[in-house]
Amino acid sequence: MKRALSLLTGAAFAALPTVALADAITGGGAKSTTNWSAIGMFVLFVLVTLGITAWAASRTKSAAQFYAAGGGITGFQNGLAIAGDYMSAASFLGISGLVYAWGFDGLIYSVGWLVGWPIVTFLIAEPLRNLGKFTFADVASFRLSQTPVRVMAACGTLVTVAFYLIAQMVGAGTLIKLLFGLDYWLAVVIVGVLMIAYVTFGGMVATTWVQIIKACLLLGGATFMAFMVLLKFGFNPAALFAKAAEVHPRGASILGPIFAPGAPVSTPFSAISVGLALMFGTAGLPHILMRFFTVADAKAARKSVFYATGFIGYFYILTFIIGFGAIVLVSTNPEFLDAALFEKTKNGIAAIKGGANMTAINLAGAVGGDVFLGFISAVAFATILAVVSGLTLAGASAISHDLYATVVKKGNANEQDEIRVSKISTVILGLLAMALGIMSEKINVAFAVGLAFSIAASCNFPVLLMSMMWKGTTTKGAVVGGFVGLITAVAGVVLSPAVWELVLGNPKGSAPISADNPTAISMTLAFVVIWLVSKMDNSARAKEDRAGWDAQFVRSQTGIGATGASAH
Repeated sequence: MKRALSLLTGAAFAALPTVALADAITGGGAKSTTNWSAIGMFVLFVLVTLGITAWAASRTKSAAQFYAAGGGITGFQNGLAIAGDYMSAASFLGISGLVYAWGFDGLIYSVGWLVGWPIVTFLIAEPLRNLGKFTFADVASFRLSQTPVRVMAACGTLVTVAFYLIAQMVGAGTLIKLLFGLDYWLAVVIVGVLMIAYVTFGGMVATTWVQIIKACLLLGGATFMAFMVLLKFGFNPAALFAKAAEVHPRGASILGPIFAPGAPVSTPFSAISVGLALMFGTAGLPHILMRFFTVADAKAARKSVFYATGFIGYFYILTFIIGFGAIVLVSTNPEFLDAALFEKTKNGIAAIKGGANMTAINLAGAVGGDVFLGFISAVAFATILAVVSGLTLAGASAISHDLYATVVKKGNANEQDEIRVSKISTVILGLLAMALGIMSEKINVAFAVGLAFSIAASCNFPVLLMSMMWKGTTTKGAVVGGFVGLITAVAGVVLSPAVWELVLGNPKGSAPISADNPTAISMTLAFVVIWLVSKMDNSARAKEDRAGWDAQFVRSQTGIGATGASAH
């Protein structure tokens, strides 16, 4: 636990909601006795979702159906699916774990991710749906040169997806290893095989319904937990918070009370960088942006964001209650504490079984017994399956649609060949994710997810926004700026103390860069370079890029000519 807390304070990336399951479980990583109720519910979920995949496979014949469910998902359904895609196990387990360990500071990350959605609503959703077809690269390259822009966008997508996949695979392996009694590598393989099956055979239709089911289960389970916590305090949150302050070590320690902000993010630069990554990274996540192409038109896309924001906001409120409830009901209950660790530390917060990231799992046992603990464990596993399915589909789409169909085949690819390439890419990505997940068992996956968000905010988001919103954006500006953001974000994290020292094991103080999170620098550089290079570009291609602005603007605002949409 001490190591997990030091990682949270020592690295700004650990401030992201995806707190590393692998590293937080320090002393709880060994296999436990088999949880048969969890396995039973897990098997039930897998059977149901495989049945959905078989049904979806019978409906998935065209590229539009494989990539975007044929645009036949309603706004409400898509809102639930987006919420299911966004509310990862990391958010569920990580945020509640942060609240459990730090108190008020855990709420900072809930708010950070939530406020990214108004940006998506007002800047991204409608023009994205009107201009694109399957991927966000369709939008970025709408009036720009197809080949260089799609290559750059595919690089940003694949790097983002790779780091996100590592995080989810390691999280799944650690969770199942701890709760189901399986070997770590076997748990990773099970997740990988199911992920490949969902995407390869069912495409976006299967992925969407898996995410919808998972969102309903997660919202229902979290609601029940929060209800049971508040029930014990007469539905008086003030009584809950007062009791939490009484039993938490930070309530009266030199670290400050649990309702005082500022412990994990200690410097203004770190706070700004983390905030930028949380807010703007959301608007650049390829697996989230893909979901806007599954609805019929821009109106449905706006509705999707409206519903998703409501579900996600409600969920994050629940995680806050869950975290504080665990402080009271778990840290004071010997049943959910590691006896040896408690004897050593005399600290119930530090001695929780499995580490802080198992907070929600332990609380489920405290309020609902073994059966509910099994249910929440299965839901956490289902959450990972839903997220990795969306991620894999986004990566496969970048390879098959952006690179193969448009760059290699110059837009002349046969539709069935494109789907075949996408399915092959899915298998390759799945095998790669399994291999990386097995090799990365000890990695702090918070860094991996932090990097994914930093890349999304530093590469994908600036290129997408500038290509849609600024007439002066040119192909050269978008490509150079996008690659500058991508390279700066990757280099900034690898050379920071968070990775250079804590992950790679180099001596303390040897990191070439002192800041943990580069987003404030890398995202700013991307925007500046896009603007500067575009301003200096007077080539014939640049004039053609600017000339295409008027047609793009009309379509982005009206939807006239959009795929599967009508004017509105």
